[in-house]
Amino acid sequence: MTFEKPQADEEQDLEVGERKTWAAGVPGVTHSMEPALEHLGVNRTRKTMLALNQKHGFDCPSCAWPDPDKRKAFEFCENGAKAVTWEATPVTVPGSFWGEHSIADLEGRSEYWLGMQGRLTEPVYKSAADDRYHPVSWQQAFTIIADKLNSLDSPHEAAFYTSGRTSNEAAFTYQLFVRAFGTNNLPDCSNMCHESSGWGMGQTIGVGKATVTYDDYGRADLIIVMGQNPGTNHPRMLTALEEAKDNGAHIVAVNPMLEAGLQRYKNPQRVRGVVGAGTKMADQYLQVRLGGDMALLQAVSKRVLDAEAENPGTVLDHDFLDRYCEGLDALKVHLANLDDDAVLAATGLKVQEIDELAARYIRSERVIITWAMGLTQQKKGVATIKEVINLLLLRGNIGKPGAGASPIRGHSNVQGDRTMGIWEQMPPSFLGAIKEEFGFAPPREHGLDAVQTIEGMRDGRVKFFMAVGGNLVAAISDTNAAEAAFRGTEMTVQVSTKLNRSHAVIGTEALILPTMGRTEIDRQASGEQFVSVEDTVCAVHASRGTLEPVSDTLLSEVAIICRLAHATLADRVAVDWSGFEHDYDLIRDHISHVVAGCEDYNSKVRRDGGFVLPNGPRDSRTFTTPTGKAVLTVNDLEALERPAGTLILQTLRSHDQFNTTIYGHNDRYRGIKNGRHVIFVNPADIAELGLTEGQFVDVRALFDDDAERVLRRWRVVSYPTARGCAAAYYPEANVLIPLAHVAEGSNTPVSKAVIVRLEVRADEADVAPPDTRMTRG
Repeated sequence: MTFEKPQADEEQDLEVGERKTWAAGVPGVTHSMEPALEHLGVNRTRKTMLALNQKHGFDCPSCAWPDPDKRKAFEFCENGAKAVTWEATPVTVPGSFWGEHSIADLEGRSEYWLGMQGRLTEPVYKSAADDRYHPVSWQQAFTIIADKLNSLDSPHEAAFYTSGRTSNEAAFTYQLFVRAFGTNNLPDCSNMCHESSGWGMGQTIGVGKATVTYDDYGRADLIIVMGQNPGTNHPRMLTALEEAKDNGAHIVAVNPMLEAGLQRYKNPQRVRGVVGAGTKMADQYLQVRLGGDMALLQAVSKRVLDAEAENPGTVLDHDFLDRYCEGLDALKVHLANLDDDAVLAATGLKVQEIDELAARYIRSERVIITWAMGLTQQKKGVATIKEVINLLLLRGNIGKPGAGASPIRGHSNVQGDRTMGIWEQMPPSFLGAIKEEFGFAPPREHGLDAVQTIEGMRDGRVKFFMAVGGNLVAAISDTNAAEAAFRGTEMTVQVSTKLNRSHAVIGTEALILPTMGRTEIDRQASGEQFVSVEDTVCAVHASRGTLEPVSDTLLSEVAIICRLAHATLADRVAVDWSGFEHDYDLIRDHISHVVAGCEDYNSKVRRDGGFVLPNGPRDSRTFTTPTGKAVLTVNDLEALERPAGTLILQTLRSHDQFNTTIYGHNDRYRGIKNGRHVIFVNPADIAELGLTEGQFVDVRALFDDDAERVLRRWRVVSYPTARGCAAAYYPEANVLIPLAHVAEGSNTPVSKAVIVRLEVRADEADVAPPDTRMTRG
């Protein structure tokens, strides 16, 4: 099982230069605006960028970082600008395209090439007898899909995926249609990212969302940034961190790789960010070994408990622990036996580094711990999140200003989709509210998550797959297994704005339904509509497009879902699908009756800046656990063994991509230009393995099964990452990760702990040209 380069011309000019030690600055502006002006023109750029993340504009289709109450004129980052430019392009896929390109041809194209073809504007269908798509009418498309769904032996033979870009209104309507159809098979992109956060936080504090607001960052004394790279994945976070430092906060970065945005930030909206040195970010930078975060957190908690034992009554928040928590005694016993040598081996850190972090934590009254995929995509991802909560609870750092747990969502409305019911395991209270509101009994058995959906397609149990947004075949682990599963499915349907791999790797029958983007004006029978989204700190606000749609043949996501629901269900349920399509206020009226915290939704979402959903731990130190108390948990440490001659690999994004969308082939902060087929390795490990900088190797994953998982001819790049650790770009490196390699308790693919061996290619002694400047840590 291998992944060869699909288009060699996209890699042949690969250059490796010096990595950057600071993020943004003037280059951030030029890399934002030059593509926008080139591809959108002055007027289209003005209409989009000045409305991006504004109170009466549209929400960024990129990450879920929250907006401050007081907005700047330019309230966007480089990657947000790239996302808007990508979506708002006036270039469209011509009708002749489908006759010129077979499915086999599309399969051989790269993600970048597919996306560069422009916006989709007409529904297309590939029948079982065809080798390519053909345009069809909207009514034909809905009839084909409805007929297929109604021919299934069971509703559970269908799965309905959702991407985080879907609005609250579309998500609520989608889950309502799916449950009226008769299944809870609602996998989503959160299954692959923050599922571990949801389970770890839900089992300890009763809610799987952040317990902080945007303003809490400016009130914190200490912010511990774990397992994330904000300079690339959510750059506007750097402004909040800079403001926190202005107010006296300290920042600790915990990341195996040295990342530019965690070292220094040059804010292009400040003088010192343009002509000065900018702001130093991390006051302490811990390059933890992959898989070592849980051990680090336990070691810090142990030091907190030891400090309390030495000076009773001065370190722990006893009032908070006594009134609101349980499990402290068991945690004390467990951590008293923590093996210090095992911690050092797991983390790759020095005792002094851990001591320093513990001292910072103990002397800080208000602490935020924030994290992303670096923690959740580990085998012990759920347990690691529980250790985050343990550390916060010891000193009462939940439910007070400037303190709390802050998982950072990577997609703009992935959290809102969950709130609206996009989850295969929605609680009985939500399902009961659906029954009360709409008069039908939704299914109660749990549905399939993303990994289980691929397994169901592979095994023939899932015969129909539909996705509103996203690119699951590229995003999920075990690329070749996933692609085989998709090809074995009877029908696949994608609701999309642009082409991606999921339009090329398809079922026996396949349809693409083109939809409007978030940047576009949505006009329905009752007039212009707006939608709403929820950010990573539970703030809900409206989003209104500012551009005319690129084609008058496009339908909104809501319209597509409503028409398909009507075609499929007819009068089986008493839902006014046509009314929903014509006036989104009707959807929001039902949301206010069904979704907890969304009462009077139409009124609240129209407030200036929207509203913040209630959050028990944050608002009142209320914990909806079985006992009504926050739970300090005992979690057994498990070492991630690295056999001699191997490395632990993680997957990550480049600076020129968002999830599986590839904007370009550069990663300028890490010194990569014109290519993506690289593996980042510590220079000491390169020497120890007998390799050379610039050498081309095969990257082979080592698992106890018969499958061959290899990346062929990847270039070795020297980079200051933790010893014994390596990194390669997602989604290309997904081929290395077995479908069964998942986190305990959350079933999230484990892409931050892949044991690999770098093999010198027998057929060539490839080394990069000697005049290429190499990165050195």
